Amino acid sequence: MIENFEKYLSIEKRYSGHTVTAYMNDLSQFMTDVELSEEKDLFDLPSTVVRSWIVILIEAEVSKRSVNRKLSSLRAFFKWLKRSGYISINPMLKVNGPKSEKRLPSFAKESELKKDNLDEIFQETEDEMDRLMFELFYQTGIRLSELIELKKSDLTDQRIKVLGKRNKERIIPLSSTLFNELKDYVSSNRIIDGNGDFLFTLKNGNKLYPKFVYRRINKYLGKAASLDKASPHVLRHTFATHMLNNGAGLETLKDLLGHANLSATQVYTHNSFAKLNQIYSQAHPRGHKK
Repeated sequence: MIENFEKYLSIEKRYSGHTVTAYMNDLSQFMTDVELSEEKDLFDLPSTVVRSWIVILIEAEVSKRSVNRKLSSLRAFFKWLKRSGYISINPMLKVNGPKSEKRLPSFAKESELKKDNLDEIFQETEDEMDRLMFELFYQTGIRLSELIELKKSDLTDQRIKVLGKRNKERIIPLSSTLFNELKDYVSSNRIIDGNGDFLFTLKNGNKLYPKFVYRRINKYLGKAASLDKASPHVLRHTFATHMLNNGAGLETLKDLLGHANLSATQVYTHNSFAKLNQIYSQAHPRGHKK
């Protein structure tokens, strides 16, 4: 039964291997923590057992955010059980997770990512790929996993095709400068023969891996901006915040980021409002703060 759920996540939902593993780990942890030794123990499971697991996790100092993520895995599992006819009552319907504090996304200031500043930082390296990866993250807001999967053929007509979550494609425009630099990079000797169709690869031609990309971006973003964390995802947050602050609409930003719904995009509005508040305070006669 659990194996069938795993196939459902991989084949029907088209979740990534990383996501499927996370779901299965959460399910395995649940069964271990509440001492369920057999799959059949799940069939008539009362909601009180799930609530007791929440207590176990909180007492173990698991963050509220992580608790809710684990509960999300259980909700998907029991929903699938009911739809598949294994159970008649979904115990998760009576379970509420702990209220978690919303974390505001970190982002770099526009002044920190000015071209002159970045040019000075990237003078330290002769690796053009590092700079182009950095610019792609900042100018398009793509995810780390999406950058790794980019193909040379995805770069056409001053735009780039991105394969997002659940294999959903989206087209993102590029500045003429970045587009031409990427085209030059593809056609130059920097791309070695026999490395396949990927836009970026390791020096030996092998496919990039997440830790490699993270380390490269962390190195340069850490030098450019004053941040507690410097990562590709922070550049994604930075892209979104700067777009909103400069007049982009939420719907447009939603499409560029590849969000499934608008609620995921609205987390960035706090930064946009801060910018609006600053402009109001400076521009309106009654808005000046004493």
